[in-house]
Amino acid sequence: MANLEETIFQIILHGGNGKSSAMEAIAAAKTGDIEGAREKLQEAVNALNEAHHIQTSLIQSEIRGEKTEISLLMVHAQDHLMNAITMKDLAAEFVDLYETVKQAARA
Repeated sequence: MANLEETIFQIILHGGNGKSSAMEAIAAAKTGDIEGAREKLQEAVNALNEAHHIQTSLIQSEIRGEKTEISLLMVHAQDHLMNAITMKDLAAEFVDLYETVKQAARA
């Protein structure tokens, strides 16, 4: 179980990092730093990809017949990851919006 818990914590860690980077992207865009915002969005994508790879490995193990214990910690990790992915998607929209507003202000 210790190995499974470590795996679950990796999902939480990478999900949290992805969400933080997404929030930083919004903050950068809000100040007009669109390039910095895009870099932060890429950091979010990278972190969430790491979490998704771990999640996929758990799914593949289960497909092979290796049952995974569903615990409150596992549910939390999945919830955390899905919320982080949603935040990344929304952050991308915010960055696009701030970029449009910035361009319109220059016109």
